[in-house]
Amino acid sequence: MFFFALSTNVEWGTNMADFTFIDLFAGIGGIRLGFESIGGRCVFTSEWNDWSKKTYQANFGVEDYFIGDIVHYMAEDVPDHDVLLAGFPCQPFSIAGVSKKNALGKPHGFECTTQGTLFFDVARIIATKQPKAFLLENVKNLLSHNGGHTFKIIKNTLEHELGYQVFYKVIDGKSWVPQHRERIIIVGFKSPVTFSWDDLDIPGERPVLTNILHPEDGTENPQEPYTDAKGKVQSKYTLSDKLWQYLQDYAAKHKAKGNGFGFGLVTGDSVTRTLSARYYKDGSEILIAKKRSNPRRLTPRECARLMGYNDDYIIPVSDTQAYKQFGNSVVVPVIKAVANIMEPFIDELIKRERAIEQIYPIMKAANG
Repeated sequence: MFFFALSTNVEWGTNMADFTFIDLFAGIGGIRLGFESIGGRCVFTSEWNDWSKKTYQANFGVEDYFIGDIVHYMAEDVPDHDVLLAGFPCQPFSIAGVSKKNALGKPHGFECTTQGTLFFDVARIIATKQPKAFLLENVKNLLSHNGGHTFKIIKNTLEHELGYQVFYKVIDGKSWVPQHRERIIIVGFKSPVTFSWDDLDIPGERPVLTNILHPEDGTENPQEPYTDAKGKVQSKYTLSDKLWQYLQDYAAKHKAKGNGFGFGLVTGDSVTRTLSARYYKDGSEILIAKKRSNPRRLTPRECARLMGYNDDYIIPVSDTQAYKQFGNSVVVPVIKAVANIMEPFIDELIKRERAIEQIYPIMKAANG
């Protein structure tokens, strides 16, 4: 197992991990896994959804620093940390509504343009705790939302209001997993560094769906409750005649209108569409073609693999909740790849800070 539960009686600063981080809007811990892989230690987690909390805690332990909703949590109460991680949801920015709401309090800086959105909670913690670096993840459409104005506000807040050097890139997960999944990654550093996206290690050979499917040929140990004792996928994942006919009729209707709506039928050689949180409804975006049978949905274990989680990852929730969770998750190996190119600069900034802490008392004493 490549992750572990930390003891709940560990005192801050006693662990010999290379750096500390906090995990906001944590979901099921995909971003955390990426930064644990480079030596980070989580010191604070926030996730409001009870089902996601169940999955997260099944894999990382019931930690004493796990809280629910971050919105009402005081930034001053968040532990000090080196790196802030957040897969924050992007709610629409309403400048007019914010201005009206804030008229009496007359807030300034980033509070004027981000309050009322969940990005505000990221910004206020960065402003208070001053981490050395951060990684934020969101959907690709964040760049174009509201004609690009939303992202302009976010970037301006991070760079000019909070004083960070910011780098961003849309990355498609299909180089790491057999899924077309574009997400924007925003990286920031408190002090100038020579970070470059050119250093991102993108695999040369792209995987295909066969890499993550249950082989169903007896070579895989049973993956209960998703496969039977012989390794065959359980029949409940095969679409009923009624649902399969509905999806075909729906696709035909939209095709006749010139629309692109319809199901995504794939084989072992395919790269899938983006897995979404609505996959539990009908599985239409990713249907596995079967010989002499209706197609089937992915099992939750296959969804986990499609997002880059290994088979040690515990799935303690229902299929419906699991589909929602993996549909909302990051692609874990993408985060690992970004963490790898951030690592030397995180280390550099920690060393800079320690050097200043050592020199300052000497300089103070010398100046009398």
